[in-house]
Amino acid sequence: MSGLLGARTCSSPGEASDLKYPLGTRLREPLTEARFQQLFGDEEQVQELPTEPVGPKLCRMWRRPASACSRPGAWRLLQARLPPLRWLPLYRWRAWLLGDAVAGVTVGVVHVPQGMAFALLTSVPPVFGLYTSFFPVLIYSLLGTGRHLSTGTFAVLSLMTGSAVERLVPEPLSRNLSGIEKEQLDAQRVGAAAAVAFGSGALMTLAAVLTSLPRSSPAELTISALSLALLVPVKELNVRFRDRLPTPIPGEIVMVLLASVLCFTSSLDTKYNVQIVGLLPEGFPQPLLPSLAELPRILADSLPIALVTFAVSASLASMYADKYSYTIDPNQELLAHGVSNLISSFFSCFPNSASLATTSLLVDAGGNTQLAGLFSCIVVLLVLLWLGPFFYYLPKAVLACINISSMRQMFFQMQELPQLWHISRMDFAVWIVTWVAVVTLNVDLGLAVGVIFSMMTVVCRTQRVQCLALGLAEGTELYRPLRESHRLLQVPGLCILRYPTPLYFGTRGNFRRILEWHLGLGEGGKASPKPGNLPDTVAEPVRVVVLDFSGVTFADAAGAREVAQLASRCRDVGIHLLLAQCNASVLETLARAGVLDRVTPQQLFVSVQDAAAHALEKLVRGSSVWSGSQEVLH
Repeated sequence: MSGLLGARTCSSPGEASDLKYPLGTRLREPLTEARFQQLFGDEEQVQELPTEPVGPKLCRMWRRPASACSRPGAWRLLQARLPPLRWLPLYRWRAWLLGDAVAGVTVGVVHVPQGMAFALLTSVPPVFGLYTSFFPVLIYSLLGTGRHLSTGTFAVLSLMTGSAVERLVPEPLSRNLSGIEKEQLDAQRVGAAAAVAFGSGALMTLAAVLTSLPRSSPAELTISALSLALLVPVKELNVRFRDRLPTPIPGEIVMVLLASVLCFTSSLDTKYNVQIVGLLPEGFPQPLLPSLAELPRILADSLPIALVTFAVSASLASMYADKYSYTIDPNQELLAHGVSNLISSFFSCFPNSASLATTSLLVDAGGNTQLAGLFSCIVVLLVLLWLGPFFYYLPKAVLACINISSMRQMFFQMQELPQLWHISRMDFAVWIVTWVAVVTLNVDLGLAVGVIFSMMTVVCRTQRVQCLALGLAEGTELYRPLRESHRLLQVPGLCILRYPTPLYFGTRGNFRRILEWHLGLGEGGKASPKPGNLPDTVAEPVRVVVLDFSGVTFADAAGAREVAQLASRCRDVGIHLLLAQCNASVLETLARAGVLDRVTPQQLFVSVQDAAAHALEKLVRGSSVWSGSQEVLH
């Protein structure tokens, strides 16, 4: 509907002067910049300043940034880059310290077996998983803004990094390696993993897991089955009785202790050739620059891991920030995770990010601030310095089972699909397409397909938008869509339209067709064909049209040129065009496209109400169509 329906009753032209406006109020003048300065501005500010030489002006502009770098400004910058300077002075020691300590120790206990397990997914020795569970956690505690976020090893990143490591440093065909050759192979793989962490990138493959399955021993399969029989029920108990348990049951550490004792007492490593962790080197590795020669080969792998790292970490931080009513700084989060991966790579760490499992564990255990991460670092530090020999006889099959139990929640996301279908079928389609692409292709290509498909859905939805015709709600000064209520005032000769989507090359055609149909701007003076989403109506001749651009968040060159052409066509056929509620960026784009050459500043308004008032005044002064329309206005 065009919003122009109403009865015409003929009367003398003089009756228009006695017309009472809606709500019995006077029409407002257009609120231009000059009028605003006259009403609210300072006269001294409006006066034109004398011109000054260019030299002193440039010197003053040069001194301005220097004067802004004051001591308070430097302190604010330091607080923004080191968040503990903000939250540590406000720390509630009596209320929060115990919770952070318990949560940190609990997460640290989980970090030890999980870090060694995820190191196997990365194809590096287990000790480097402990390094990755220490340095990134420590750095994020100093730089991160997520109070409840737990960083460290992450299963998806470990799989992606492991595939890149296997490709860059493949295992020799002859698997009978000497001790020195094994150390050299591990050193090369650690260097490759650190290079991937430096560039944040890798590629997943499932083929290595499938091809290794036939070579597994019956003893290791038995250990894996028993481990899963313990870990899976404990995980389920922790989830179901989360509110009743003071702290989650540490099933991983219990399984590690039991398996280590069993392997030591039964000599499973010598009798049945069960692979064990072996000796964990004490202390920290020597800081070493990663193999930068590998960077050109892994740049294509860097982008997917960087995107996954930031997407997972930022979404987790935002979710818990909303839950506990505080804010995070996305830019600082990006800096924190970037610095964490960058510095950790010097200590032979592989890529890391926030983890949903450890973050949920930290919150459930009572964690309140980033100080909990320091307590987690203490637990990992104890293992690196003194407790490492106790894990000598730990079977690697147990670590593999810890991986499987940690990733089981990823497969349970299938249960959320019916709810996602009920909420948004478009998001359901994006989920299915991305999942199929990741499974059939690989992670980086699958994510690329998902992103492209998601962008296509956005474009398609913007092209199917409906332009809303507005009318004045009775007893108010609000303009609402005509289809929402029949108790709306519709003025002959006036058309108020709201276009609620960005105006760019993909929507310009739909914008043109809708406006042509509403305004009768078909070629040769004929009415244009009705768009498919508009009802059949008989429109009155339009004298004034108000375009509400409050929903146009941005406009590109093609969209701006479309508005310029519309302004020219309206001027040629005698239709007065008014634009309302254009944001600054859209208005700047329209100006560059030449719209302001066809539309004067007096035709731009900050609200639909002001534009409509100006339109009513113009119609009253210059058109006989208002004769006898007093009933419509009342």
